[in-house]
Amino acid sequence: MNAVVTISQIALGLGALVALVRAIKGPSLADRIIAVDLILLLTAGGFAMEAARGGTQLLWPLVTVVALVAFTGTVFVARFIEWRDTR
Repeated sequence: MNAVVTISQIALGLGALVALVRAIKGPSLADRIIAVDLILLLTAGGFAMEAARGGTQLLWPLVTVVALVAFTGTVFVARFIEWRDTR
């Protein structure tokens, strides 16, 4: 089980690195926001895997907060982009 979780966390880390490149190079604001949202959700997934591996309940509130921040930030930026485009 530990090897599977470790390999999965490495895959999540590589995905986060690819998303970081997109966040830096993204041609538009929407591309950058989606990349940052993906990084946050991959981070939450990594924390969830670590909590499952360790059998601890301490990381679950952190997973919840990171996922909520990702969702809320994406909604606010989407509204900002929509507001900016209507002006």
